[in-house]
Amino acid sequence: MGGPGNFPDVRIVVDGDACPVKSEIAETASRFHIDVIMVSSYDHLIQGSKGVSVVRVDRSDQSADLYIANHIRRGDIVTTNDYGLAALALAKGCEVMSFRGTIYRNDSIDFMLDRRHTSAKERKRGRYGKGPKPFTLEDREVFQHKLTKLLLRLQENE
Repeated sequence: MGGPGNFPDVRIVVDGDACPVKSEIAETASRFHIDVIMVSSYDHLIQGSKGVSVVRVDRSDQSADLYIANHIRRGDIVTTNDYGLAALALAKGCEVMSFRGTIYRNDSIDFMLDRRHTSAKERKRGRYGKGPKPFTLEDREVFQHKLTKLLLRLQENE
């Protein structure tokens, strides 16, 4: 989809099963003429559209993450809330952001992974936190703003 002044080698790769901002990603990518790959299990019906292809994987726990980890390349933008996948994508030279617009960085991912591990240990002991707050329209707007800002920064560096 890339062309003059666009991003011929940049793709947005989406961990699609739990992604609440699919339409915002597709809309933003379309404005920048960037291809989107939504990776989802067969259990989730995601429709492709112009510039958005859908890859369906089996329903096992890590299938989407494994597919993404094996198919991303340097320069891709990966959207996920999974810290493990984020760490793998950062190691491959990708830009990585959460569904709420948090940009994952090499200097903070170890802390996030450690926090995830600590939380898992607490859950095994029967201690549960509140869980994530409900996703709002403001969260969607923040995500789209941060994705646009990231794409503008990458465009300047082209």
